[in-house]
Amino acid sequence: MKAMLLDAQGQPLRLAEVPRPKPEADQVLLEVRACGVCRTDLHVMDGDLQHPRLPLVLGHEIVGVVVEKGARVERFALGQRLGVPWLGHTCGHCRYCASASENLCDAAEFTGYTLNGGYAEFALADQRYCFALPNEYPDAEAAPLLCAGLIGYRSLVAAGDARRLGIYGFGAAAHIIAQVARWQGREIFAFTKPGDTDGQQFARQLGAAWAGDAGSAPPQEMDAAILFAPAGELVPQALRHTVKGGTVVCAGIHMSNIPEFPYAILWGERCVRSVANLTRRDGEEFFAIAPKAGVRTEVTRFPLESANEALQQLRAGQIRGAAVLVTG
Repeated sequence: MKAMLLDAQGQPLRLAEVPRPKPEADQVLLEVRACGVCRTDLHVMDGDLQHPRLPLVLGHEIVGVVVEKGARVERFALGQRLGVPWLGHTCGHCRYCASASENLCDAAEFTGYTLNGGYAEFALADQRYCFALPNEYPDAEAAPLLCAGLIGYRSLVAAGDARRLGIYGFGAAAHIIAQVARWQGREIFAFTKPGDTDGQQFARQLGAAWAGDAGSAPPQEMDAAILFAPAGELVPQALRHTVKGGTVVCAGIHMSNIPEFPYAILWGERCVRSVANLTRRDGEEFFAIAPKAGVRTEVTRFPLESANEALQQLRAGQIRGAAVLVTG
């Protein structure tokens, strides 16, 4: 099969012919139809996330059809369409797994990082960590839901019942979760890179009440903010515009250092917290909500062989919505 391989961090991906994998007892083999291109893939490529399995097939927003399955697979049938997310395996018995926090499992495995992912024609996945996908979404449009959607949803839950919600970085996750937040009746303030008027207009089209540069003040104080942009300097910026008792959620798996800031902007029981990975429960809840909320994803399609170009456009901020690799 064809696959785009990462041989070493700091290098572009290499198109290669590799053996088609065989499923073990609890695994399904998927013929990949689409795989989203996520900023986490850039973090793995660039070395921000260390110690990946190498050589590695990136990609953790996989949509595919079951073409082969292991002896113990009973959840899914041949020919069924599934989604594969970032969380690929957990130990099931540590204190985190035992307390509904499997996303924090110290022995967790991650798709496209410690497990081969979906930048390929076929991909393996553990049946216990796959999702049946809503029929409302075609393959390419479903792919971003599997990370941008799921992490966005977990971040939205972490933000509490904030009526006025700030979103910093209006990319794949933000464009999905803004739709859910608007469906819930929240008011959205969208923050983009300075001068990104196209991104600001996109946010307004998706229902944002206000959109402006990340360094700007919103028209009113925010009850909470979610930072999808991996820029630590935005944390104190968001705190300055968040009400007492409000929460600033850092949604990225990697972020640049947070600069020193005065205690006064944290005081007042404001909270800064991170979101790490996802749980299977997040997926079940989000995939039930997304169609009801009328969530639609905007995607730019690339052939598998153009994965490096898709990653470069993502790095340069040239993708509106989400980038998706498609096969066939």
